[in-house]
Amino acid sequence: MIKRKKRAIGIISLMLVASVSIYAILWALRDNIVFFYSPSEINQKILSDSLEEKSFIRLGGMVKESSIVKLNNGFISFVVTDFNKEIKVIFKGIPPDLFKEGQGVIAEGSIGRDYTFTASSILAKHDENYMPPEVEKILKKEGFE
Repeated sequence: MIKRKKRAIGIISLMLVASVSIYAILWALRDNIVFFYSPSEINQKILSDSLEEKSFIRLGGMVKESSIVKLNNGFISFVVTDFNKEIKVIFKGIPPDLFKEGQGVIAEGSIGRDYTFTASSILAKHDENYMPPEVEKILKKEGFE
């Protein structure tokens, strides 16, 4: 009887510790669980001061038509839009082969004081008709299809 009681207390204690640990992890990651933020969401976070400068985030949206500019120093500049707000993105490197204007994109990086997003990597779509589901959902919410 005493062994069963000790075993039950041990199991309950282990479950309690595991539950508290999982809760603490999810609480700490609550803002990072979102796969990416749209330009409108980033603008709201900037206005509410809930976005720290140089914090790692993912920006998702559409590459604005006629916005891609190749600069002399190996950088490219383009604008990501959700057709409500726009954010200028700077990226140094070679973009994916499927990266082009009018297509869905997710850029990983940070936003600076001048509201320019500095991307460390760019993720592009997989085929001609693909759009990230999150971008499609945001566009439908904004009234674009």
